[in-house]
Amino acid sequence: MESRLNYFGNPLAGKVLKHINSAGKAVSDSTLPAATQELVKIRASQINGCGFCTDMHTKDAALAGETSLRLNLIAAWREATVFTDAERAALELAEQGTRIADAAGGVTDEAWANAAKHHDEEQLVALISLIAVINAYNRINVINQQPAGGYKPGQFG
Repeated sequence: MESRLNYFGNPLAGKVLKHINSAGKAVSDSTLPAATQELVKIRASQINGCGFCTDMHTKDAALAGETSLRLNLIAAWREATVFTDAERAALELAEQGTRIADAAGGVTDEAWANAAKHHDEEQLVALISLIAVINAYNRINVINQQPAGGYKPGQFG
């Protein structure tokens, strides 16, 4: 399978991605734990059917020390006992923030209150921003049919 076009080699895309990547770097430098960031990126990518991002972020998470057990259970996080309450709150926010069209009003007050119980203001800003950034990347890759499976950690950094 090949992508529809060489999006990542296009000069206009480079200008767009520069800004998206800048936002992503700000989030990665925040106090939101790196493991939580990867869990959120993987879960949103699963929901959006973005194989490229799911491949990338599971490999990056594994390289950073995430266990295969936790990686394998992200899609079933509600039933899994391997995630902290803070991670579960972030995953719920990621799901509702990714599926905003599925419920009137988007993210529920309950999901927000739970996230706020476990994360300070900077971490909440990081979560909102991260959810927006990964959803943007998911949409770029899904629309372009970017193939999955060939990502090598460190390939883009």
